[in-house]
Amino acid sequence: MKLYRHFYLAIAFIFLVSCTSSENPPKSQSDTNQLNPSPKVVTLDKNFQIAMGQTIYVPVYSHIYHDDQQKILDLAATLSIRNTDLTNSIIITSVRYYDSNGKLVKQHLEQPIQLDALASYDFFINRTDTSGGLGANFIVEWVAQTEVSEPIVEAVMIATEFQQGVSFVSPGKVIKTQKNNKNLPSKQGS
Repeated sequence: MKLYRHFYLAIAFIFLVSCTSSENPPKSQSDTNQLNPSPKVVTLDKNFQIAMGQTIYVPVYSHIYHDDQQKILDLAATLSIRNTDLTNSIIITSVRYYDSNGKLVKQHLEQPIQLDALASYDFFINRTDTSGGLGANFIVEWVAQTEVSEPIVEAVMIATEFQQGVSFVSPGKVIKTQKNNKNLPSKQGS
């Protein structure tokens, strides 16, 4: 009889430990999968004074090769733009996605958006979208009205298949720098 009592106590203990407290309900899936908040769209006129800005090249891989037979593994890509300045905002003026041949695939911004201090924003390329090819890239342009800490711009590629996964980060490279309080050009280049 004592053996059964220990058995029932063990079962009761396991049951109590596995119960979830009603004070801390588990987060629903919609709470954990947050999308980009609506960006603050801004209008830049010819009087907008640029204290600094950059054009950043970010390599993106829509697929990679694996195995000796050059099998292709398609990748999803997320472009992440992070304002690292503690107090000042920056303006993202352009985000363009190019294919391996340098052909514009998609212009991701219709209008410039403001990234507040320490804010971030991202753009997603689906795994099934192979339009960019192996040499795809983003060109990101940003400006600020005051000296700011440079943003971090990088792409994260990921794929999961057959209980295995691959992921890696591709950092952006500044290819053009703008300084010295210039007025914004009257027409943005693409």
